[in-house]
Amino acid sequence: MATLAGAALALACVLATAPAQAQGQADSAAAGNDEIPALHLSGNIGVASQYIFRGLTQTNGKLALQGGFDVNHDSGLYAGVWMSNVSWISDTNPAASASLEADLYAGWKPALTDWLTGDIGVLHYAYPGSYPDGMTKPDTNELYLGLDAKWISLRYSYSLGNTFGAADTSGTSYTDLSLNHALFAGINGLAHIGRQRYTGASASTLSYTDWKLGLTRDFSGYLIGLAYTGSNASDAGYTLKGKNIGRSQVVLSLNKSF
Repeated sequence: MATLAGAALALACVLATAPAQAQGQADSAAAGNDEIPALHLSGNIGVASQYIFRGLTQTNGKLALQGGFDVNHDSGLYAGVWMSNVSWISDTNPAASASLEADLYAGWKPALTDWLTGDIGVLHYAYPGSYPDGMTKPDTNELYLGLDAKWISLRYSYSLGNTFGAADTSGTSYTDLSLNHALFAGINGLAHIGRQRYTGASASTLSYTDWKLGLTRDFSGYLIGLAYTGSNASDAGYTLKGKNIGRSQVVLSLNKSF
């Protein structure tokens, strides 16, 4: 947890500078600078009743503290980092000590038409910690390609090597189709279906489909979310501490963007 505490402190420092930078930009504009800055910094921090990733709980049903920051350029280029505590690694192998996930990503979102946006980039999932000899580290590299058409989003991710601790799984992919649309009284609805397709000797055991239905509501900048998730992940591939981590479950979350 020391790693998590250090990461949380670093994140808090970054987020604390965002308002000051925004104020500095506003003061510059007030002084007569009409140019809009090409770079934009934003941050987010939140808490969830548990961390669900691609239909699988990463915290064994326990609380998750999460947050990150992004840098965006007017050209569509972007980069960022996002972090959360996890427990699935030590749940898989008690000899391993890794309680943090840090996602580092960079990409480009070109505007293809006035209603269609592309997204291409690379994402590195890092799990810093100590691992016993012979254990395949869960660090994973993915390339992704996406399309956003108003409230519909389609994304395809392709693994470049070992995938989340599964050895010899280069070429593993994840396809994600999501719909996000305003419903009523400021409430947004979310529907998602995804397919995780593994390669390698254990492909039939590790491959699965996941789904999600959720609602979000913004209260003065605080986003409250409620979601129901599930999957058909097999017991043989995804049972940790006597339970399937891809079973149906409910997630409550609270997030704040800066």
